[in-house]
Amino acid sequence: MQEPPGAISAPVEIVALLVSPVHAFEGRPADGPRPDPEPVERDEVAVRAGLGLVGDRYFNQPAHRRAAVTLFAAESLDVLARDLGLAAVPDLHLPRRNIVVRGFPVDELAAPRGGTGTVFGLDSGAGEVRFQAYRPAHPCAWMDVVLAPGAFRGLRGHGGVRCAPLDDGILRVGPATLTVVRSP
Repeated sequence: MQEPPGAISAPVEIVALLVSPVHAFEGRPADGPRPDPEPVERDEVAVRAGLGLVGDRYFNQPAHRRAAVTLFAAESLDVLARDLGLAAVPDLHLPRRNIVVRGFPVDELAAPRGGTGTVFGLDSGAGEVRFQAYRPAHPCAWMDVVLAPGAFRGLRGHGGVRCAPLDDGILRVGPATLTVVRSP
């Protein structure tokens, strides 16, 4: 596919994919997350335009049309582990973001307050899937429970971005290209 004028492409790696039919972070963080009825880690996900990720709890939910998919930068957990003095970087699936990439500052894709964010595409070998970025995916108090004490504060401004898919397609774990199609 030929890039539109002004588009910027960057090599990235999709390092984690997550699809969950239930919301694990309900109730009080002190009680711990609700267990998933099935494994949430995926090697491949199906994306549907305007709906989200097939099988995910936000798929085809009208209240989440602009937030059906969350994109997260793996580097945010690297920095968090360093800043909190953790012995190891937390598991990339623990923040419960749908798509985790390494190699691009995804938080910069979010919309300015009240606006529309960047249109970007991800291609992991099965064709480009475009997304419209909207608001930041703010961390919640659960991060202090599932990652480490201080993670809630440490991930502020680095929690990823909520998006709406513009195309049907497939994304897979592994090398990919992220193309910024249109910035606000």
